[in-house]
Amino acid sequence: MIVRKAAAIAASMLIVLIFVSMNSDVSRFLATLKYGEASPVISKAIYSESVKLELLQIIKSEAEKRKIAPVNAKIDRVWKAIPGYNGLEVDVDKSLEATLLAPASNTIRYVYREVKPKISLEDLGPYPIYRGNPNKKMISLMINVAWGNEYIDSILNTLKRENVKATFFLDGSWLKKYPEIAKRIQSYGHEMSNHAYTHPDMRMLSRQEAYKQISKTEDLLKSTLKVQNKWFAPPSGSFSQATVQIAEEQGLKTVLWTIDTIDWKNPSADTILRSVSAKLEPGALILMHPTSSTRDAIGGIIAAAKAKGYMIGTVSETLSSARIPTVVEGTDGF
Repeated sequence: MIVRKAAAIAASMLIVLIFVSMNSDVSRFLATLKYGEASPVISKAIYSESVKLELLQIIKSEAEKRKIAPVNAKIDRVWKAIPGYNGLEVDVDKSLEATLLAPASNTIRYVYREVKPKISLEDLGPYPIYRGNPNKKMISLMINVAWGNEYIDSILNTLKRENVKATFFLDGSWLKKYPEIAKRIQSYGHEMSNHAYTHPDMRMLSRQEAYKQISKTEDLLKSTLKVQNKWFAPPSGSFSQATVQIAEEQGLKTVLWTIDTIDWKNPSADTILRSVSAKLEPGALILMHPTSSTRDAIGGIIAAAKAKGYMIGTVSETLSSARIPTVVEGTDGF
């Protein structure tokens, strides 16, 4: 009786192995492994080495199909410096381990890791940046602050309600005069960056004056807000190649914008919303200021971006090569 039962079990396992070798349907394979009549739940320790090897080969084969190559940072004729974008690949060993350790299931649990591009934004040298990588469906709100204190709290409340973090580029003389307002902005978790010291036309300054405009504000950002900044936004978007080089010497990349709300002209909120919505694209940097127009429009801009499937991050997040964190671990359901 015992011999007959053992023979039957051996025959069943042989049929399973033959089935797997003839049919690549992973669903049936895993279902057979984990939901056989003799044992509805099979732990990692019970998997035979041959079964583990077969599963490993299936994951390796699938990994090749799921690989996404990284995109190098590059210099574009129009957009100048464009950040790279990380690739994605299956971590074969971790995927095998996750599948074997998972509760009884008819899925392979694919675990992914990001692959950095060979050329990063830092490798490109002193070029201005107008947008993020077009493969990354994330945008940023750039809020330049040299005036408009009366609208800041309302803007902060909207950003908090929508769970959005923006990047505030601070005029240094404003920061020196209103450190408590700056600290309040920072307390909401927003990124704080450099907008020169007295809102000058950077293109018209001598090298020494331009350096001082950036360095004075950078010193204040460090001493007042304790930030390690990476970005410089030239006032009114006016700059020269010398400006970009001087910022680079201080460890800062020069950032412009993809979409201008022109809110300083006080257009209606609807006008801003229509204009921004029509121009939204992956990697867009949206320029605004603390004005009544932005106060009234910012909620609609956020809603429009979210409705189109865009994530909204800081300038650092949008210009990073890191992938949007939507899927860390993937599964094949059967």
